[in-house]
Amino acid sequence: MPMQPLPSTQPWDDEDGFHEECGVFGVWNATDAAALTALGLHALQHRGQEASGIVTLAEKGAFHAHRGLGLVGDIFGDAKVMASLKGRCAVGHNRYATTGETALRNVQPLFADFEFGGLAVAHNGNLTNAAVLKRALVRRGCLFQSTTDSEVFVHLIAISLYANVVDRLIDALKQVQGAYSLIALHDGALIGARDPMGVRPLVLGRLGAGEGGAYVLASETCALDIVGAEFIRDIEPGELVIINNDGLRSIKPFGRTQSRFCIFEYIYFARPDSVVEGTPVYATRKRIGSELARESHVEADVVVPVPDSGVPAAMGYASEAGIPFELGIIRNHYVGRTFIEPTDQIRHLGVKLKHSANRPMIEGKRVVLVDDSIVRGTTSKKIVEMVRQAGAKEVHMRISSPPTTHSCFYGIDTPEREKLLAANHDVEEMARIIGADSLAFISLDGMYRALGRPGRDAANPGYCDACFTGDYAIPLTDFEGQPERVPTLLVANSK
Repeated sequence: MPMQPLPSTQPWDDEDGFHEECGVFGVWNATDAAALTALGLHALQHRGQEASGIVTLAEKGAFHAHRGLGLVGDIFGDAKVMASLKGRCAVGHNRYATTGETALRNVQPLFADFEFGGLAVAHNGNLTNAAVLKRALVRRGCLFQSTTDSEVFVHLIAISLYANVVDRLIDALKQVQGAYSLIALHDGALIGARDPMGVRPLVLGRLGAGEGGAYVLASETCALDIVGAEFIRDIEPGELVIINNDGLRSIKPFGRTQSRFCIFEYIYFARPDSVVEGTPVYATRKRIGSELARESHVEADVVVPVPDSGVPAAMGYASEAGIPFELGIIRNHYVGRTFIEPTDQIRHLGVKLKHSANRPMIEGKRVVLVDDSIVRGTTSKKIVEMVRQAGAKEVHMRISSPPTTHSCFYGIDTPEREKLLAANHDVEEMARIIGADSLAFISLDGMYRALGRPGRDAANPGYCDACFTGDYAIPLTDFEGQPERVPTLLVANSK
């Protein structure tokens, strides 16, 4: 009997918005490696809430694995499960499926036995030539067991003619296009890799000192913090690091490329207490809010964030504008799986499962609402309506990102372009649709100024901002001629 998709764990309005990518974590040579990995995945829970998995390596090349659908605490909260994950090395993955089914066969890390032994792979990102590669691999006789593009790595490694696992992995990486950060574990080493443009994040840390210390790889520094690991550095774009009992070595097989780190990590995806590419996320979001206030000031009585992602930007906006900051909207952090049949009437009330108006802070006031983005616009419309019903005199919406006019193909779940509000309406029309008295977005140059640059340099932006500009730096091979359509392999993608 086929595995049934996991019911939604999000309130209904969450279909309107960007969704997380995935989180990866790996550790080499540590006592309680599985427990450390579970803690690291817990810190990365914001990057994926649909499924999680851990593979450990014990003595003599023995691998142990446990995967499940749901949150990290539910999957790895059983002492018997953790006791079964033996070994001093581990790799883990939190999954957010961009679209399609959530089935156990797609839960990472993926594992395969090769002639050189077992290999576990955890991947964050999207491959933009996965469908083309899959067709070629199937013609060669490869049998795919999942519907995730990450399995392409496994088959490319399997058919590679190179002798050792590192060279085989490099051979595979040179054939794929797209954005990825990847951690692989085999009997001889823990390997971390980033795509040549460094779109997706990956950091290196150290747990303990001296020769007995453990190395840690993770999507964000917040995962290092939770296990007490010291941050060493970011893995560089196009870099492979190989960690084994002899230490760490670095390989850069792709030559020099322009870095295009995902700018939305600063706006929304990364946890506020993380430091990405050397820049603290929390401080950056406050600077974005300050720049937004300078660009689009409006007379108001109170600045209210749409929690939680709008909070730092709203603080920066309020400080720059000299307007009081208040928590005029309260978020319910305990919204779990939908438990009521979503009829039209209940669906209309769905936003209140997640957000409630704090009437005393709003009633009779001119309110500036600060949020990180507008995607379809349905949630923004409900939020504005809720604030008006709480007695707001005026409602002005301010967005701490430029208008989202294009879909992402590099690992972020976004709707097709025809469903993006900003792709089909100007700002005045959008304001009317969501019911706001005014609407303004930070400018593209303002976003870059908040990141410490004079503005966007079109010849060398330094960040991937394709969702705002349509400037896709990595080829969209699977989408040629129809760049808003999703290839079949990605319909149940793992990122």
